[in-house]
Amino acid sequence: MDKSYKKPLLLITFGVILFAAFNNLNYVANFLKSCIGLLAPILSGLLLAFVLSVPVRGLAKRLRRKLTKATDRQIDMISLLLTLICVIAIIALLCVIAIPQLTASVKSIAALVQEKWPDWVGLLQRYGIDTEKLSAHFAALDWKSILQSISSEMNTVISSVANVAGSTVSAIADVAISLVITFYVLIGWRELSSQSKRALYAYCKESVADRICHISKLAHDTYAKFLSGQCVEVMILGTLIFLSFSVAGIPYAGLTAVLTAAFAFVPYIGGFLSCAFGILFTLLAAPNKALLCLIVYQATQFVENQFIYPRVVGNSVGLSPFWTLLAVLLGGKLFGVLGMIFFIPLMALVSQLLHESIERRLHTRKPELSNVQSNSDENTDISQ
Repeated sequence: MDKSYKKPLLLITFGVILFAAFNNLNYVANFLKSCIGLLAPILSGLLLAFVLSVPVRGLAKRLRRKLTKATDRQIDMISLLLTLICVIAIIALLCVIAIPQLTASVKSIAALVQEKWPDWVGLLQRYGIDTEKLSAHFAALDWKSILQSISSEMNTVISSVANVAGSTVSAIADVAISLVITFYVLIGWRELSSQSKRALYAYCKESVADRICHISKLAHDTYAKFLSGQCVEVMILGTLIFLSFSVAGIPYAGLTAVLTAAFAFVPYIGGFLSCAFGILFTLLAAPNKALLCLIVYQATQFVENQFIYPRVVGNSVGLSPFWTLLAVLLGGKLFGVLGMIFFIPLMALVSQLLHESIERRLHTRKPELSNVQSNSDENTDISQ
């Protein structure tokens, strides 16, 4: 076929397909749902492998320096085994230590509310607020039964979810397929990388293949830096909150530290939520220390943000506060909490690619502007 007719024919074909798709949106949506349902185990397995590849490849690099005579496959097997052991150990610690402590803290808060209620009623009455109906309703509550009911309901929900998942053969099969795909991807990532590159360079132009490989490497490096730095920063922040609250004599130091570490994965909003919960717990136990709680929490956050966070995470994702906030807002609006977390490295990737595109175009069209921009950006990234 003559090349002069090939491009118009492709455009016409694309237009016909697009027109047909818009006229049959219901069928297209059902078809896409079916495809996503079929590919869900594969996609979840690949996503899990992408997440675990960060510690697996990090351990593999360190093991390579120690085990010089081992093969790449042996190194990958050992690093994957160590990663799985660490994941299982973290889950076991949460189940054995953290969850019972959180449960005990919640029960103690409920008992504390019941104990302090007369004092709060007296305070409200001194300000002229009628609390008779509220006090009668509160006194009629059986807190022991309420706690037992909440506990039994949680156990019922957990057991029902487990029973449904266990009785559904397809769910078990999907989980098994995802885990198998994750295992084989992490074990054979070197072979998969080589095969993907060969196929890419075989079917694409060299410039396009180079660009795809560059974007893939940049995406993995950005995500790895963000995840590793964020995990270390979360542990340090939780430890600092626990130590500072314990030294200052603020109640529920452990519970506030755990919540701070959990909410720290959610930028901006997480800090406000954990601080609000800490103040609430302090108001319940020791109202006179609520202001001290706020001061200690904010001081700890300031020290961590100014002196520890830049050294641990640094400019790993290369985003200014404005772009980070934009990523959080877009991700939260589209995909909720997970979007707020994962849109930060995604925005960093887009920012870096945009920076490279601007530099490349400036170098081609205006070399003098490119030199000026490069010199001025030695200490300031263009994304900032």
